[in-house]
Amino acid sequence: MKHYEVVAAIIIDDNKVLCVQRDHGKYDYISLKYEFPGGKIESNETEEHALERELLEELDLNVEIERKFLTVNHQYPDFSITMHSFICSALTSNLNLKEHIAFKWEYPENLLTLDWAEADLPIVSKLMKEC
Repeated sequence: MKHYEVVAAIIIDDNKVLCVQRDHGKYDYISLKYEFPGGKIESNETEEHALERELLEELDLNVEIERKFLTVNHQYPDFSITMHSFICSALTSNLNLKEHIAFKWEYPENLLTLDWAEADLPIVSKLMKEC
């Protein structure tokens, strides 16, 4: 079974958190789910560099990475991931969806109104407790 090391950005602007919605994909259980933006870490890449690269690739977004937030290990039916999440602030408010079909800026207390990818739920829970 494949295992991926991935990074995710918790981008906070004006007390709201950026949530992005996945497109239809290979796996039904994550298609159209909301997630924190990010992606796979490539070999010889630091977590921070991977996060900056992925956000530019997926959203044309530059961020300032503030601190590590939570690492989640999750087993999906077809693969597993270790996801390293970071609290970030957006350096610009413009973003351009290249891989996702929608985005929302939500207050932490409203995060559970969205349908999240399972691996992202521990991050959602911790954010809701801390904010």
